[in-house]
Amino acid sequence: MRNPVFTGACPAIVTPFDASGAVNYTALEKLIDHVIEAGVDAICVCGTTGECSTLSLREHIAVVEHSVKYINHRVKVIAGAGSNDTSAAVYLSQHAQDSGADALLHVTPYYNKCSQAGLIRHYEYIADRVELPILLYNVPGRTGVSFTAETYKILSQHPKINGVKEASGNFSLLAHTRYLCGDDFYVWSGNDDQVVPMMALGAKGVISVASNLVPEVMVRMSHLCLENDFEAASKLQIQYMDLIDALFIEVNPIPIKAAMNLAGYEMGGLRLPLCDISDAHLEVLRASMKRMNLLH
Repeated sequence: MRNPVFTGACPAIVTPFDASGAVNYTALEKLIDHVIEAGVDAICVCGTTGECSTLSLREHIAVVEHSVKYINHRVKVIAGAGSNDTSAAVYLSQHAQDSGADALLHVTPYYNKCSQAGLIRHYEYIADRVELPILLYNVPGRTGVSFTAETYKILSQHPKINGVKEASGNFSLLAHTRYLCGDDFYVWSGNDDQVVPMMALGAKGVISVASNLVPEVMVRMSHLCLENDFEAASKLQIQYMDLIDALFIEVNPIPIKAAMNLAGYEMGGLRLPLCDISDAHLEVLRASMKRMNLLH
């Protein structure tokens, strides 16, 4: 039986930009130190929250390389390597592997709207060409396609496919997946507002946006679940619902980047077509952060 890539909390970290719009590696290092000091169990770089879709190929590879080197085995590094072009996904995966990453995160191919057969062939093709464990990433609200539990069952039989970051919000899919795949295919919550209920159904933790801002909270919440203290974990989940809602008041990563800047972490701006949070939503976010004593 294979082991999960990690258990607990993994921030999908923000990619900071400087005033010129270039990657700010000094700020990235400070963010990495911030979440590691809070006790996170892994770090995901170049995911959705890291604005992978607006990084050039060269930048993407450089951010992964820099992050792996700077983290220096302090925690596991999961490198975003997904694409709607299977050959490009292999290219990013092999570069991440050469950089020393511990695992790969592969979002479902967006825009193509491929069939379940296409999903299976896409992931098996990638997995046959890398040595690292792969985490699938199901986020149909952004990609237009979702796995079925039956597809998870087929993919779970590949030795390189470790599990899935499940962000569909579909608890029936999660329950059916756990029924069909058992304990040899792992699930992580991809939604900060669903950590506790998903872990109650057997998820191993969370790959999290909020963990950039409140990593110690998400670590505590997920570890309480791992210890089967769902009552205490539920209290934390409920206590932070207002903040989590505010962090998704606009499409990710717009609010989290604004929140990190409000908290004094100097994450910089966004790249088009993403743009700054609206004034009205910024005030909602600011008010929620003030209630939780998170403003700089």
